[in-house]
Amino acid sequence: MIYHLAPLDDWLRDPGRPYAAASLLTDGFIHCSPDERTALAVANLFFADTPEPLMALLVEEKLVEPMVKWEAPSGPPPPGADPDVLFPHIYGRLNRTAVVGLEKVERGEDGSWSLLLPWS
Repeated sequence: MIYHLAPLDDWLRDPGRPYAAASLLTDGFIHCSPDERTALAVANLFFADTPEPLMALLVEEKLVEPMVKWEAPSGPPPPGADPDVLFPHIYGRLNRTAVVGLEKVERGEDGSWSLLLPWS
């Protein structure tokens, strides 16, 4: 299972089409994280000012139709992630059938993203 972070409105846009994050245009791939801990570290680094709801798409890697490559970050990994972490990158639009779950990223008392909870 890999994790992709997205504001809920981004995920709900164009539900009949494969999903394309903005990074697909800017970086050539959709950024994902290898586990929950790393996803939360990424949320706190890159989505600190994002209003709720922020979602974690649970992606079953073997169901992803475009190529998935596990790659080192271009700079240091986010604080809280393992120093040798590899990130799964999806090189194309994500087929929605590969998304097998959706979790809401919750903020802790200190305002940082701290927990993933099932979306209901």
